[in-house]
Amino acid sequence: MATQEATRPPHRLDDVPGWFPVLDQLLFDWFLTRQEAAGAHGDLLEVGVYMGKSAIFIGRHQRPGEKYTVCDLFEGDAPDDANRAESAKSYGALTRGVFEENYRSFHDELPRVLQGPSSLVPAEVEPRSCRFVHIDASHLYEHVHGDIGAARDLLLPEGIVVLDDFRSEHTPGVSVATWEAVLNRGLRPVCLSTQKLYGTWGDPEPVQEELLAMARERSDCLLSVQEAAGHRIVRLKSRGMPAPEFPRSRHAEAAVRTRSAASGTTPAPAPARRGGQVRRIAVDLLPPVVTRAIRGARAARG
Repeated sequence: MATQEATRPPHRLDDVPGWFPVLDQLLFDWFLTRQEAAGAHGDLLEVGVYMGKSAIFIGRHQRPGEKYTVCDLFEGDAPDDANRAESAKSYGALTRGVFEENYRSFHDELPRVLQGPSSLVPAEVEPRSCRFVHIDASHLYEHVHGDIGAARDLLLPEGIVVLDDFRSEHTPGVSVATWEAVLNRGLRPVCLSTQKLYGTWGDPEPVQEELLAMARERSDCLLSVQEAAGHRIVRLKSRGMPAPEFPRSRHAEAAVRTRSAASGTTPAPAPARRGGQVRRIAVDLLPPVVTRAIRGARAARG
């Protein structure tokens, strides 16, 4: 896990402490970019943010007119003894101030922040409003069960939910709640990474076919496909995969300007920010039919 020095704010995404493997960065980018390229519009939600690493990443995909909500206990009181013990053991250093400082290092505006248990979310986020939901909060079965039910109600028909720690040995409650949702609650797996399950309550086949085409073209992505209980299970694993490009923080930009001023040179301009985020379309990650559509739209505008 990356460490963040107390005397130096984050310059790169990797400077933010947290667990967000390169493969999941690529998959978040791929799913979100695919939605945007297809013209899908919807809100974004992350439940459980820790220091903000994945929240910062998701925030780059917030588009005008979309809402982005994050929820975490931070330093607040947990709703029960089991959750309180889990928070004290694993997240004692987490505060809302640290999260917000990290997030503002990369974005001009904060997302909407709900401080409290994830049970707050259903009353605060509109039903059928979200295109992408990342659940990485409590590891206790009853809480994860509730978070999955909330995600089902909040997602648009073809929206994507991502469930973290569904296979870790120290999080059996997440595993039970996840596979229970697959077997009994209509959740359909799209793919599995080393630690996350990506799923939908819509039809997984179209997105799976595009995902398989993308993965088969990459030499740094190991792929396997299995059938289980009537579901096609696509498993992906990184083989030396590079992380997707991510803009430097404002602190890094300031440091470059300071060094350039001291040396009398002019720094290269940083990518323009828009609405608190740097926008780009990762056409190299998309299937050819979508890539051609994007290029055609750009040519028409040009």
